[in-house]
Amino acid sequence: MNSPALNVSRETIARLEQYAEMLRKWNSTINLVSKASIQDLWQRHIIDSAQIFELAPDNTPHWADLGSGGGFPGLVIAIMAMESGSPAKITLVESDLRKSTFLRNVIRELGLKATVINDRIEKIPPLKAEILSARALAPLSTLLDFADLHLAPRGTAFFMKGENWQMELKDAQSKWRFQHQLATSTTESGSVIFKIQGITRV
Repeated sequence: MNSPALNVSRETIARLEQYAEMLRKWNSTINLVSKASIQDLWQRHIIDSAQIFELAPDNTPHWADLGSGGGFPGLVIAIMAMESGSPAKITLVESDLRKSTFLRNVIRELGLKATVINDRIEKIPPLKAEILSARALAPLSTLLDFADLHLAPRGTAFFMKGENWQMELKDAQSKWRFQHQLATSTTESGSVIFKIQGITRV
């Protein structure tokens, strides 16, 4: 089930497999991922999410994942952090109660060092996280709104975007000033990962 693309320990692979099994069971009653993509769960979701972990710096105090849904990338980050010890603290923000319940169940079953906030991103107090992540959540300009609220002053945001990323970037640049770098997705053709810092309003 696992892929050689993940350079992690057997213990981490075992936790990821346990997570995948829980997701398959819950997905029959809660739409955590699409039925089409669950057949390719490792490549489409787990390995795809793990890319962000590889891009992030070591010794991160606090990582916040926005709109965690079924746990991508937030739970994958939390599982990989068990081996590396970084990030030290992980917060998953999810407004849907049933999805939040799933996230908490996985955290409890696997003994992960993560917490879930069941509320809307714009309503919670500032998280002041050194790293923010989001996957398939909202347009880039909206994600920058969230980052303005929850990112620490010198923090970094990692946002995963599909093939329309250039249009989203142009729109975001009309409303925000920010530095960005792009990493090409290893799992989805035409997709990228934005690394964003220094966010200020135009």
